[in-house]
Amino acid sequence: MYNQEEREEEKSERIPTFFRFEDLRVYHKSLDYLVWLQEVSTLFPENDPTDLAARFSDAARNISFYIAEGSSRNKTQFIYYLKMAKSVIRECLVFTTVAYRANRISDADEDISRNYLMEMTKMIGALISSLQRSAGFTHTSQPNRYSGGNRHNHQESYISEERIENEPTSY
Repeated sequence: MYNQEEREEEKSERIPTFFRFEDLRVYHKSLDYLVWLQEVSTLFPENDPTDLAARFSDAARNISFYIAEGSSRNKTQFIYYLKMAKSVIRECLVFTTVAYRANRISDADEDISRNYLMEMTKMIGALISSLQRSAGFTHTSQPNRYSGGNRHNHQESYISEERIENEPTSY
C-alpha cells in the first residue's frame, strides 16, 4: 500500500499519457477528493432516506468526469466542461454543509472538504485562464479583486505551460 508521499512522487515522475486529462493535476486532485469522500461517507447511516452519501459521491465523481470528458474536446468545449466541473464543486460544497449540519461529518472533515473544493476551484480557474490565453480569447470582464487590477497575473500552472501552448486547437 502506498502512502501519500509515495503516490505524489510517482505522479511527478510520470511521462505524459495517451489520455491528456491524466496529465492534469486537478484531475488527480479530484480523484483524491473522491477517495477521501468515500472513506468519510462510510460513517453515514445506511438507512438515510435522503441518500446523502450516494448523492455526494455522485457529485464528487462528476468533477473528475467533466475534466476527463472535456479534455477530449476542442478548447472552447473543454472550457465549458471545466465550468461544469466548477458547478459540481459548488454542489459538493452544499453537500458538505448539509452533511456537517446533519452531524454526518466533523469540523475537521468539513474543513478538509472545503479545502479540497477551494483548491480545485482555483486550479480549474487557472486552467481555464491558460486555455483562454492559448486560444486567443479576449478577456472582457473586470479584473478580479485578488489580482490587484492585473488581469494577467501569473498563477501557478496546473499543467505544463509548454504543453498547453503547443497543443493543437482540438484538445
